[in-house]
Amino acid sequence: MPLVAYGHAGQPLLMFPTAAADYLEYERFHLVDAIQPLIESGRLRAYSINSVNRYSLLNEKMPPNLKAELLTRFDRYVTDEVLPLIRKDSGDDARPLTTGASLGAFLAANAYFKHPDLFRGVIAMSGSYDVRSYLKGFYDDNVYFNNPADYLPNLNDDHYLPMLQKADAIYILSGQGNYEAPERSQHLADVLKAKDIPHTLDLWGADVDHDWPWWRRMLPYALEKILQ
Repeated sequence: MPLVAYGHAGQPLLMFPTAAADYLEYERFHLVDAIQPLIESGRLRAYSINSVNRYSLLNEKMPPNLKAELLTRFDRYVTDEVLPLIRKDSGDDARPLTTGASLGAFLAANAYFKHPDLFRGVIAMSGSYDVRSYLKGFYDDNVYFNNPADYLPNLNDDHYLPMLQKADAIYILSGQGNYEAPERSQHLADVLKAKDIPHTLDLWGADVDHDWPWWRRMLPYALEKILQ
């Protein structure tokens, strides 16, 4: 699958597109422009990739078991193919931040929470972190291990949980206006709080809608907090 990179140095950022969109979506909707000062100053190097949403979660013709299997295969693609490309640019020990809006927020959160040893943190904007509504009641290991609402509450291991409890870059943002569902962000924050995983939940006002103008504000806002 194609990938696009922006910048020459700095903290790597891996961007997951919304809904069924592609790797150039964040450029078309000027989210890349919104973080351009960080890119040009050498503080940030951003990468954007395709997702499998149009073939998996959003594909009504795809059987639910295959939808879930594609999520697992996509996760392997991110760790086995995309991450090595980023590390070729940024160093063998580089740990990118992940980010996305809407359904991209789910993908970004899932990538980080499954692999806190590989990624530094997540900026999740206007997301939902429970994908069961897309799967018509189907449930198996592929669903469980790609559904933060399920696996995070049960995380009690001696490896990943201690890493997450040392996190310094988990930002969960949502508006409370049209088409937003801030309760989904609140639920994720409640799960993290119960597990003593440090994070920032930032719910913006009732005038903040589920739309690009706000995501163009949220992403640079959170990045400035992390990169300061």
